[in-house]
Formats: sequence, structure tokens, C-alpha cells
Amino acid sequence: MPVDRNRLKQEFARRFAGAPRLFRAPGRVNLIGEHTDYNDGYVFPVAMDREVCFCVSPRDDRTIRVHALDLDQAEEFDLDHLAWNPGGHWTNYIKAMAKAYEAAGYRCAGFEGVIAGDVPIGGGVSSSSAFTVASATAFERLAPWTLSDTDLVRLTQVAENSATGLRGGIMDQFTSRLGKANHALLIDCRSLEHELVPMPVMTIVVADSKKPRTLADTAYNERRAQCEAGVAVIAAEHPEVKALRDVTPELLERYRDQMPEVVYRRCRHVVTEIARVMECVDILKAGDLPALGERINASHRALRDDYEVSCPELDTIAEIAWESPGVYGARMVGAGFGGCVIAV
Repeated sequence: MPVDRNRLKQEFARRFAGAPRLFRAPGRVNLIGEHTDYNDGYVFPVAMDREVCFCVSPRDDRTIRVHALDLDQAEEFDLDHLAWNPGGHWTNYIKAMAKAYEAAGYRCAGFEGVIAGDVPIGGGVSSSSAFTVASATAFERLAPWTLSDTDLVRLTQVAENSATGLRGGIMDQFTSRLGKANHALLIDCRSLEHELVPMPVMTIVVADSKKPRTLADTAYNERRAQCEAGVAVIAAEHPEVKALRDVTPELLERYRDQMPEVVYRRCRHVVTEIARVMECVDILKAGDLPALGERINASHRALRDDYEVSCPELDTIAEIAWESPGVYGARMVGAGFGGCVIAV
């Protein structure tokens, strides 16, 4: 259910003093461009109507006091003595954001606040990034310094990777910070150049498989290493190739026999997915939803067969959607092995 902002403010007033400010960050679904961001490719996400909201007021010291409304958990810690909480605790995202800011030379002030969200956790729709961006925005807006959107996004990526131990890309944080209603956001993950593309009249349905992503963390880092292994093979003779973003389908085929088959298939997904992203930008501008659906379906098949990050639950939802009237396309989203499917 949507975040009840009035309840958030009431809980703040019950626990804390001062006049609070409300900051929000949405989750995201990726229309197309899965596992391309950490390969310096292009992505084409959409900000969701689900969000994380942070109701905060500044303190005069370096203490953070925060209550997670959904979990009914209160925590307090000192920014001068930060230590990780065990088990991937939610406060680690706030602590990681403070560490990232201060490592970059931005001193953070303490605050007290209440946080709540309705972004599904573990669904591949970036609940952790929404939490991190909401925390980053709170620190920034209460500070005497400001950052550009791009600089803030880079620091949220550093913070989230530190908190999770994953080598994640930058798409999720970027979309949470810069997404706009009724627009898709084309992001060049190398330069961070971006373009908001108006969407035609269409509905994106997000179906949660309820399958926990138990293998996603390990497999994510493994897939990234396999992509880098493929790049290394090609770059040995083509030093201009720095990432799979620089590899054409034709160039990849020339080196197929020089890399393990599994590495080739991982690279093939990324190279073809980047091409699908760029096709979908023009397709969306033209309002050609059947063509958009074809690329989305092709993306799912590549994620299932080449990248091998789907699972029976995700495949079943996608296949049901493919046979449903009015659905142009459907595919899994996120790291894989569980989470959500989108249908257009």
C-alpha cells in the first residue's frame, strides 16, 4: 500500500521535536537493458510510483536517530564511530552513505527521522537504491553543501556497493534520483549522459513472483567477472575495447572460439541487449508498442538462455503474459533468480 505521509509525519512528531522535512526516492523498473550498466552500456528504466520516504530534521551534533516505521525498529549511532550492523541491517545503507560523503570531503551532520517505503524488497525493483538515495538526499539537503545530481548518484553507487558487497552498476540510483513520471530515462552508463523520453499511452504491470533471490548476489558477481573475461580476450588484440559496450556482435563472433562457451553466451546477451536498448528508444518515440514488445520478449529469452539468470517462476509469469490479450511484451527484471516480471 502507498506510503502514508501523514502517518510518517505523525510518527515523527510523536518521537522527535523540530520541524521535519520530507524527502522521497522512487523504486524503478527497467524497461530494457538488463545487466548492461556494469558493462558501460545503455539502460532504459522507468521510475515507479512506489517510493521510500524519509521525514527528518537536523541535529546540532553527529548523532543519527532513526525509526523504521514499517519494521517498528529504532536505531541510534554516532557518525564519528560508524560500525556495520550484522546481517545486512537497514542502517548500513545510511552509514555507508555517510562514509561515502565523508570520504569525498563532505562532512555530514546528524539528524533524527522516520523512514518508510512501499517498494517491494528483493523484487528487483531497487528498494535498496531507493533507500540509499533517500538517505543521500536527506544528508545533502540538511548540509551547507550541495552536489550535482551526477556527483550524488556516483556517491550513492559507492555507498550501496559498500553496504551490499555487490559490484553493482549505476542505473538504479540514477533513476531514483532523476526519473520523471510518464517518461523513460535513457542512460549512457559510461558518460552518464541521459535523456528523458516521453512514453506513449501504455501501462507497465509489475508482477512479483514472490521467489526470493537466494542466488542473485553470488551469481551477479560471477556474471560480471565472466563479462570482464570476455572483454580481456578481445582487448588483447583490440586495446580500444574497455568494456562490452565497445564490442559489436560481429567482433564478438570473431573471438567466439577463443573464449569458453559460457563466457561467449554471457557476452552475447550484453552485446545484443545494448543494441535492443537503442532500438527501443526510437521505437518508443514512434509509439510502436508491438515492436517494443518484440524487443522486450527477446530480452527475456536472452536472460533465460544466454545469461541464465531466470527461474521457472519468472519464465511462467512471462509466458502467461505473452499469451494474454493486450500484452505487447513481458520479461524478468533485476538481477534474476527471483523477483519481478514486467508486462507492457
